[in-house]
Amino acid sequence: MHSITRRNLLGVAGASLLATAAAYGADWPMYRGPDHDGHADEKIGTAWPPGGPRIVWQVPMGLGFSSVSPVGDAAYCNGEKDGKESCWKLDAKTGKVQWITTIDQAITDRQGGDGPRSTPTVSGDHVFVLGTYLKLDCLNAKDGSRVWRVDLQKEYGGQVPGWGSAASPVLDSDRIFLNSGAGNGKSLMAFDSATGKNIWAKESDDLVHSSPTPATIDGVRQIIFLTGSGLVSMEPQTGAVLWRYAFPHKVSTAASPVVGGNMVYCSAAYNVGAGCVEVHKSGDKFTVRELWRKPRKLMNHWATPVYFDKYLYGLYEDSPASLRCVEMATGNIMWSQSKREIWRGATVFVDGFVLVQEPEGDLVLVKADPAQYKELARCQPMQGKCWTMPTISDGHIFARSDKQVVCLDVSNMA
Repeated sequence: MHSITRRNLLGVAGASLLATAAAYGADWPMYRGPDHDGHADEKIGTAWPPGGPRIVWQVPMGLGFSSVSPVGDAAYCNGEKDGKESCWKLDAKTGKVQWITTIDQAITDRQGGDGPRSTPTVSGDHVFVLGTYLKLDCLNAKDGSRVWRVDLQKEYGGQVPGWGSAASPVLDSDRIFLNSGAGNGKSLMAFDSATGKNIWAKESDDLVHSSPTPATIDGVRQIIFLTGSGLVSMEPQTGAVLWRYAFPHKVSTAASPVVGGNMVYCSAAYNVGAGCVEVHKSGDKFTVRELWRKPRKLMNHWATPVYFDKYLYGLYEDSPASLRCVEMATGNIMWSQSKREIWRGATVFVDGFVLVQEPEGDLVLVKADPAQYKELARCQPMQGKCWTMPTISDGHIFARSDKQVVCLDVSNMA
C-alpha cells in the first residue's frame, strides 16, 4: 500500500491497518482501491495458462453488485441473504463465510437486478457499509456486530434515488464522506469514523449513484463529488466548497470523478456525455478551466475509467459499445475495441496493464498502451451478471457475479 494511502486511511484503528498492510501486501480496502483511483499496488503474472489462472476458491453469494474488499486474511462484500441486504466476511484464503450481518431490506429491481450496489470500506477493526436505503453502518470486523448506525433518511432527510443508493462510503483520514441528497444545505456530509458523529453537512446537491473521489490537487486535499449539479470539490476538514463545475444529469449518473494530475474527468450515460476540466490553485482560490465537453459521447454508464500516464482506459456505451483508450487532456480516442454490452463491465489498473471485467464473466488483461489494443490473457471463471469491478490484493484477483464470488491466483506466474 502506498505511504500516502496509509497516512490518509489512518482513522479507526489505524495502527492495525498498517500492520495488516505490511503482513499481507497491498490491500484493497474500499471501492476503487486504496488510493481511490482503481489502481492496484501489485505485480501479477501475465502468462495465464489456457484455462486461466488457478481458481483458489469459488463460493455462492446472494444477489448484488458489490465489489470485494480484501484486507489481510479477510474479504468483505455486500450481498443479499434471506431477502435482506447483508455484509459478508469471507476468509480470503479459503472463501469460508465467517459472518453475515443484516443491513436492511433487500432491493428488488427487474430492470437492473436485485441486491445491494455499494461496496464495504474497511479500516482496522471496522467495516463501513452504506446501504441501498441510506443506512450508514459501522461493523466490528471480527464478529460483524454493529458499532454504530446513522439512518440518513430518518435523521437527515436523505433521499433515495431510483434503483436505490449505489454509492460506497469513502474513508479519507478519519472521516467518512457521502452524499445523502437531503437538500436544505445538508446533502454533502462528513462523519467521524470512530463515533458516527456528523462533522459537517453542507450544500443541497441531489444524490446520484456516483461515489466521491478524494484527491490532492496543487497540494490541497479535497473530496470531489459528482452530483445532480455536476462536480463539487469540498475541503475535508470544514466542508467549504473549493470549486464547482456544472455538468448535466439525466436519469442516472454512476461513474466516479477521475483525477489525473490537475485534470478532473466526469461522464454520465442517458445521452449526457463526458467532460474534463483543469483545476489550479491561484492564491486562496481555485480556478477551473474546461478542457473539453463531448455531449452524448464517451458515456460511462456506471464503470469508472482508470487513468494512467495521460490516458483513460474505460468502458463506453455510446455506439459502438467498446473498451477505449482516451487521451484525457483532449478527449481524443486513441483506440477502440468494440463488443456488445461491454459497458456493463469494469476496469482496474495493475502493473502497466488494464484488467477488464466483461459482463458475461470474462476477465481480460490488456496492455495499457495508447498506440494499440494488445490483449495478453483471457479467462472466464464466472457465470451470471458480471457487472462488478474486480479487485486485486496479495497476488490474487477477487471478482463476483450476481451469483458467486471467485478468487484467482495470479502470483508467481511465469
